Amino acid sequence: MGTVGIREVAALAGVSVSTVSNVLNRPERVGAASAARVRAAIETLGYVPNLPARQLRGVRSGTIGMAVFNTAIPFFNQVIFGAETVAERAGLSVMVGNSYESVARQARHLANFEQYRVDGVLVTPVTHDLSAMHRLHQRGVPVVLLDARDDAGDFDSVWLDDVGGGRLATEHLIAIGRTRIWFVGGPLGVRQNADRLAGCREAVAAAGGATLTVREGDGVGLRVGRETGDRIAAMPAGERPDGVFAASDMEAIGLMQSLLRAGLRIPGDVAIVGYDDSDFAANTSVPLSSVRQPALAMGQSAAELLIERLANADSAVKQIAFDPELIERESSGGGSV
Repeated sequence: MGTVGIREVAALAGVSVSTVSNVLNRPERVGAASAARVRAAIETLGYVPNLPARQLRGVRSGTIGMAVFNTAIPFFNQVIFGAETVAERAGLSVMVGNSYESVARQARHLANFEQYRVDGVLVTPVTHDLSAMHRLHQRGVPVVLLDARDDAGDFDSVWLDDVGGGRLATEHLIAIGRTRIWFVGGPLGVRQNADRLAGCREAVAAAGGATLTVREGDGVGLRVGRETGDRIAAMPAGERPDGVFAASDMEAIGLMQSLLRAGLRIPGDVAIVGYDDSDFAANTSVPLSSVRQPALAMGQSAAELLIERLANADSAVKQIAFDPELIERESSGGGSV
């Protein structure tokens, strides 16, 4: 198929070229029915407005797009830095979009990347649904999944074994004698959280004699941890958990703050293990045990895969899996690291 332009969109929608232009630039001037026909035609034809005039067909933009899950999580700041380091060496700049756990925000970032004709895209999918990434791929935009695996093998990807990480954290809590285990994290619609919980369930099931309670949060961060900590502190001592696996360091730190404020001992009353091993983990009031993710290396590897894909679009799909590592500190009875 040849290049799809505004005239083709107008013809399919049964409107004038000026109407299509108004839908794109001044939508308030177009009636709802006409606008709907234009948007349907754009989707059917795969038309992408070419915003910067310098980005003509066949000319590289020198920019890659990067849509990450949530920059409030320290892990993703390191991932971005790793990708930028590799991109700079290749003469590329990085346009970053923060999806902030929202499918709609992620979709807007991907649409913007396409409009600005980025050379390729790094993306941490918010959900298991990869249809938006497939649309980019079908339109000739290389996509590499970051912190997510592609079970179908359609995309290059870089990911951590989060099931293994969840299992590792929970096995450690059980090994130090904890039997009332809580998993704190969410939303569970996010693949990483669901996988960490799956590993946690596996460890509890294999151990025997331990119980698991799942506390799904409605977001990521200190607030979720603090609210959970307040709930635990209000429980009778014989009913509260004696071991908590938090799906991120920020949730673990918020949990720790609430428990210490209530006078509970860590790890005496409640042992805690987080996830990410962010810079904060070793510097909390009680140094936090955490599952380490090699964020910098993951960002670098993802950018390298994308640059390889730009150089050879027909090369075999590559998937790079990193193994988790448990860093034991005082929050679960280990030494400070």
